[in-house]
Amino acid sequence: MTAAGLASLVPGAACVHLVESADIGIVGVGEATLPHLRAFITRLGIDERAFMAATHATFKLGIEFHDFGRVGDSYIHPFGTYGRSLGDIGFHHFWLRRHQAGAVTAIGDYSVGVVAAQERRFAHPGPDPDDLATGYGYAYQFDATRFAPFLRAHAEARGATRTEGRVDGVERDPASGDVRAIVMADGERIEGDLFIDCSGFRALLIGDAMDETWEDWSHWLPCDRAVAAPCASPPGPIEPFTRATAMAAGWRWRIPLRHRVGNGYVYATDHLSDGAATDALVEAMESPPLAEPRLLRFRAGRRRRSWVGNVLAIGLASGFLEPLESTSIYLVQMAITQLIEHFPDRTLTAADRDGFNALVDAEYDRIRDFLILHYHATTRSDSSFWNHVRTMTIPDSLAEKMALWRRTGHVSRYAHGLFLEPSWIAVYLGQGIVPAGWDPRADLPDAAALDRALAALRRGIADAVSGLPDHGAYLAGMGVAA
Repeated sequence: MTAAGLASLVPGAACVHLVESADIGIVGVGEATLPHLRAFITRLGIDERAFMAATHATFKLGIEFHDFGRVGDSYIHPFGTYGRSLGDIGFHHFWLRRHQAGAVTAIGDYSVGVVAAQERRFAHPGPDPDDLATGYGYAYQFDATRFAPFLRAHAEARGATRTEGRVDGVERDPASGDVRAIVMADGERIEGDLFIDCSGFRALLIGDAMDETWEDWSHWLPCDRAVAAPCASPPGPIEPFTRATAMAAGWRWRIPLRHRVGNGYVYATDHLSDGAATDALVEAMESPPLAEPRLLRFRAGRRRRSWVGNVLAIGLASGFLEPLESTSIYLVQMAITQLIEHFPDRTLTAADRDGFNALVDAEYDRIRDFLILHYHATTRSDSSFWNHVRTMTIPDSLAEKMALWRRTGHVSRYAHGLFLEPSWIAVYLGQGIVPAGWDPRADLPDAAALDRALAALRRGIADAVSGLPDHGAYLAGMGVAA
C-alpha cells in the first residue's frame, strides 16, 4: 500500500524502493475494510471493478454485532447516517424523545444502510444528497492475499523498484543515529534517505534499530490471539456486511467473500487456551474449514512515536488495534496520507515528524476508546472475560465521552479522525446505553406531527431499499461475481 501510494501520489519526489520477502508471506486475514479504502484506490487511479475482480471482493454496508450488550441482542453499525437532522439538531435527539414515549421502532429502521444490509440488497449510492436512498456509504470485503500483489504490480508499473529477499542487518550513522542502509541476506546493501518500516510486529527498524517505546494497551484491550480459517460459502444471498459475534473470551468474525467465507475467533489467552479457541471456532463455522486453522499472536498498543529520525513506521510496526471495527487497513491508509501531507523536501525536519506523530497518535487513541466501548458497554457476566471488561477502569477520555452521552445524548465531537457521531450512536444504543436526556430543542415540534414524520421516513427508507437489487445479483451485473 505504501509503495503504491508514494509511486502514484508523489511521483518524482522520491525513488521508491520496495523490499519484501515472499518467504515471510502475507497475514491474509484483513478481509474487512472501511469506506475510506474506496477513496484510496480511487485516488491511486485504480478501477473499482478491476480491484474487486482481482480480490474476489464483495460490498460491505457495515458490521453486525451479536451478543455484545447482552446475549440475544444484535445491531448493525452502518456506514451512514440515521434519519435527517433538523438544522444542527441531530436526528437521534428526536428519536430519543419519542423512544422515551414508546412511539418509535429501533433506530436502525431509520438508516438506509442498516435496512439494506438486513435485506441483503446493494447498489452504488447516487449523487443526490437529498435522495433518501443515498444516505449510506460502503466498503469492501476482499481476499487480502490477493490485494498485496495487486498493489505491488500497481507500484512497479509507476516506477517503484522491488527487491525480493530478507533484511539481515541495519547500518546506522554513529553521530545522528539515522539508518544509513539495510543489508540483505545475500549481502546486497540498500541505502536510503527515508526508511518506512512495514515489517509488521517484527518492527525491524522502528523497534529493533531505533528502540522506540511500545505503549501496551492490553489492560484495556485484553484480546491477544486470533485463530482463523476459511470455509465454503453457503447457498443463498451474499451478506453485504461483516458479522461479529461475542464469544466466551472475545468475539468471532464472519466475512463473506465471493469464493469463500472468512472466519476467526479473537480471544484473550488469560481466559481461554489456544486449543479451546480453535475448537470453538470450528464448531461455530457453518461448514468444515477449507484450510488448517491459523494462529495469530498480537498485542494492543502503539509506538510512542511512529516517526523517529529517518525511520517511519506504518501498519503493525506502528501499532495494533484488534480487528473488531476493521480498522487495520484504515490505519495503514491514514499513515500513508499523513506521510504524503508531511512529505519531506530532501531535509527531514522535526516539524514534519512532530506533525505526523501527533495526528497518528490522535487516530490511535480515538479508535482505542471506540473499541473499548464495545467491551465495556455490556451487561454480560457469564464469563471471566466479560466480567473483566465490564468492570475494568477505562481511559478518562472514554469515561468523559460516556458520561456526556448518558446525561445529554450528545456525542463528543472532533474535527478529524475516524468514527464520528453516527458510529458512536450505533454502539451506544445498540448495546443498551440510552441517555437520560436529549437536546431540549427536540421537544419543540408537536408530538403527533413528529410521529407522522418519523413514520413516513421509515416507510420511505423501506420503499427505497425494496427497489435495490439483491447484493449477489448486483455483483453479477458488474461482472465481478464468482
